[in-house]
Amino acid sequence: MGLEPFVDIEIRFSIMGVPVFINQETITYVIGRTSEGSFKDGLDNNKKSPWNEVANETIFGNKKKGSYSSMSMEKRMMLKIQNENLLPKGGGYDQPSLEHRVFLHFFLKKEKANVPKYLFKHLIKTLKESHLNDRT
Repeated sequence: MGLEPFVDIEIRFSIMGVPVFINQETITYVIGRTSEGSFKDGLDNNKKSPWNEVANETIFGNKKKGSYSSMSMEKRMMLKIQNENLLPKGGGYDQPSLEHRVFLHFFLKKEKANVPKYLFKHLIKTLKESHLNDRT
């Protein structure tokens, strides 16, 4: 059928007829950070995840999810930077998703996070959501 062999998950598109391929290694190279460290995937089920209590304790100082107004100024600023630059999200910033809270937890605790993997997975998730929204 003329398809290229599958090597790795990648995003393919074309700009003015020039084929462009983006994968996790591309992001690793561009941001100049190794693709290693902690990564938590499949955090869509917020209520049953053990990461709820861990992330909430780090961000809100309580095992229960707090509000944006209960966060310290430093944590609000970190969340704002994260939401606008690293893992952009639509809507308001007052209710960060579990994925956003866990990612912020790694930074606040100074744990090494696999940033290229988070960025690539978030990019794929966003593309899938926008693709599904166009069809409905």
